[in-house]
Amino acid sequence: LPHLTSSGTAHMVSVASKPRTLRTAIAFGVVRFSNHTPLNLIRSNSNKKGDVLSVSRIAGIMAAKKCPDIVPLCHPIMLTHVGVELSPFDDGAADKFGGVMIEAKVQCEGQTGVEMEALAAVMGTALSVVDMCKAVDKGMRVDGVRVVLKEGGRSGVWRE
Repeated sequence: LPHLTSSGTAHMVSVASKPRTLRTAIAFGVVRFSNHTPLNLIRSNSNKKGDVLSVSRIAGIMAAKKCPDIVPLCHPIMLTHVGVELSPFDDGAADKFGGVMIEAKVQCEGQTGVEMEALAAVMGTALSVVDMCKAVDKGMRVDGVRVVLKEGGRSGVWRE
């Protein structure tokens, strides 16, 4: 692993010799509800804490920008774009209660990728949805958080 020295200690990998390229990462995740109330409140924009989708989008953008503050060996990166999309959905089954799909796209022109920033954006968004809906749903869960696309750099394009 490149984050370990020959003696086994952790360190930040140098990216000084890597070329600057356009780097893109897209991450995905879902907040699943355990009852119908959160989805109804989100769709009617009547949650007591405010507009769940707008506030959570901003939380995700902020999380991407703060990624090196929470991931110890993550390089600070000058991000050129962070986009977060939230899509409420209904499962349609009697025993399912829907949720919110989250997709984050992060880009930079730099020497290292932005996968961690995209994942941080999804998690920051999901945490905000949970925080804003926890009064009406104690059983929410965050599922399936993962990188689904990575572009740029030496390894080229990777898709899930």
